[in-house]
Amino acid sequence: MEFSAEQLSRIIEMAWEDRTPFEAIARLYGLNESAVVALMRRELKASSFRLWRQRMAGRKTKHLQLRSAEVSRAYCSTQYKRQ
Repeated sequence: MEFSAEQLSRIIEMAWEDRTPFEAIARLYGLNESAVVALMRRELKASSFRLWRQRMAGRKTKHLQLRSAEVSRAYCSTQYKRQ
């Protein structure tokens, strides 16, 4: 798939977010988890990709089926505070 620079930026941002599940990326952009991993490998520097993979390893919030029922949204309540 071809994505615009803006779409690529948003996919990468969503992949880095702890509370955004891979299923949300799949729903919005048609990329399953393995496709997101491939995209991240291609778009990030090697060291950044390794950091991302370490961060995502075992993170239950990245998968809806593993996520606690207490996590009801894809972002932290303080993430988008308006002043």
